[in-house]
Amino acid sequence: MMETMIVIALLLASGLGAQDFSKIMIEKVGAGNRFTEGPVWSKEGFLIFSDVPNNRMLKFIPGTGVATYRDNTNGANGNAIDSMGRVLTCESRTRRVVRTKKDGGLEVLAEKFEGKRLNAPNDIVVRKDGNIWFTDPAFGAQDETRDLDFYGVYHISPKGELSLVAKPKGRPNGIALSGNGRILYVVNTDERAVYAYDVDGQGRATNERVLIKDIAGPPDGLKLDEKGNFYIAATHLVVYTPQGKLLKTIELAEKPSNLAFGDPDYQTLFLTARTSVFRMRLDVKGAVNY
Repeated sequence: MMETMIVIALLLASGLGAQDFSKIMIEKVGAGNRFTEGPVWSKEGFLIFSDVPNNRMLKFIPGTGVATYRDNTNGANGNAIDSMGRVLTCESRTRRVVRTKKDGGLEVLAEKFEGKRLNAPNDIVVRKDGNIWFTDPAFGAQDETRDLDFYGVYHISPKGELSLVAKPKGRPNGIALSGNGRILYVVNTDERAVYAYDVDGQGRATNERVLIKDIAGPPDGLKLDEKGNFYIAATHLVVYTPQGKLLKTIELAEKPSNLAFGDPDYQTLFLTARTSVFRMRLDVKGAVNY
């Protein structure tokens, strides 16, 4: 696939750690999809992402282009990679969380809570010790047919035990960990906010608090860089300091849905955005917690 280069000059009054936003290059590396989501960088050297309505997962291979990763994905949405290189996926249609085994088979990690089906698992993150967290909102028709009477944030222990972290009033969406794996961050789309939780060695979450408020446009996915800055997919890509102060708004050709750091040096930010996938090189690495 031919890669279309878009150069955007961005003037920034204040710096973002080592990052210089005076001029960055945003490059389209994928197009022709219906709704892209769930980007994650594989340890095999390519980006995996979901095309949710088309019921498939794709991979972008630098220098080669986009190819099929897996078909018939049950509405795959958010994805994550564990320390063993296995792909964890939120399946929106089957309302479950699965793990792709090395032989290509699927292992169900979560599908019911207290005997009732999950709403529609959306986004997921895994720590290097095997602890997993995911969000379970419901959008559209699934909000009208859910079994549970709440939206949830959940934890899966390395032993496979499912527990409830939070029952937010608004719908939880994007989810991420700090670089040291000790703080869990959850986007609340309806409240246009980011919540933070302290997580211990067993994955238990405490000390819920609101870190970022009044995000412009309903926020979706988020990631952190190694300096603790937040990159949030909202109406545009918005960047916040570790203290929750807005640093920059970056407009894309399409509304972004999610994002992931990648390339071998973990210094490229990939963004899924409606029908396309974009990337931009930064002067700072992404936070690594797996």
